[in-house]
Amino acid sequence: MDRRTFARAIGAALALVPVIGEAQQPPAKIYRIGFLGSTPASALASRVEALRAGLRDLGYIEGKNIVIDFRWADGDLDRLPELAAELVRLNVDVLVVNSTTVARVAEQATSTIPIVLAIGSSAVELGLVESLARPGGNLTGSTVLSPEISAKRLELLKQAAPRITRVAVIVRRDSPVIGPYLRPTVSAARALGVALQMSEVLGPNAFASAFAAMTAARVDAIFVTDDVMLITNSHAIADLAARHRLPSTGSAELAQAGGLIGYGVDVLEVFRHAAFFIDKILKGAKPADLPTEQATRFQLIVNLKTAKALGVTIPQSILLRADELIQ
Repeated sequence: MDRRTFARAIGAALALVPVIGEAQQPPAKIYRIGFLGSTPASALASRVEALRAGLRDLGYIEGKNIVIDFRWADGDLDRLPELAAELVRLNVDVLVVNSTTVARVAEQATSTIPIVLAIGSSAVELGLVESLARPGGNLTGSTVLSPEISAKRLELLKQAAPRITRVAVIVRRDSPVIGPYLRPTVSAARALGVALQMSEVLGPNAFASAFAAMTAARVDAIFVTDDVMLITNSHAIADLAARHRLPSTGSAELAQAGGLIGYGVDVLEVFRHAAFFIDKILKGAKPADLPTEQATRFQLIVNLKTAKALGVTIPQSILLRADELIQ
């Protein structure tokens, strides 16, 4: 064998031998993320996709270095403790929750697994975290100050329909956000010369009777609080409001479903931003030391189709400020 043939043979043999450094590299870690949702999966589809997009931006790809385990309560809040326990047993690296109600259940289920609140109301006021700067426990994420939103919604409703004097406030009975919502809403109502009537409902089956009672009480409009059960059933509430010819205000989802005015945080942005907290935690940060953030970007949606059906003329001042006008 000549030198050239010998060299080619040696080169071919070496090509079959793995590089020592590569052979000793451990497989890439696959992180397990749990997602606990109180609604049907379809109700949060766009929000979950925003979360996935945020994770992809940070280099996390499902099936490659992360796995997301979903558990959905489908609107039955009594199932949340059982579903939370399932995710805890899976020993997920981080648990993502979609609301304040779900966050409280998750905190009861585990004190060790990090929890990321994608979006929730009044996290400090409700005791989910000790403070924004120092959450103190195993939960962090994004929160919104309910007082700011509730007062603004009532103000916008009064501007859109100046003649209203009696407004029904729809709340879920035993909802943890009732307290934070009522105080600023009552103050705003007093300043606007509007009387409030509380309408507590346990679930969607109570909507029809609640609206019948509102009509009997001669309310002029409805104000829907940010409870996850109410947001999930925005279409049913908007349909009933239209049937009873009542202007309504609430979340962005309410206006998109047929309500008159929707005002609140940009939920797709905050769900996308939840990936930031997940990334920090997977890289070793502790939720107790990771500041909880206040959502700062808000959106105003006006349903002009509904306004026309109700005979409401939306002032130019509101139209100019709106982020979305539904024709």
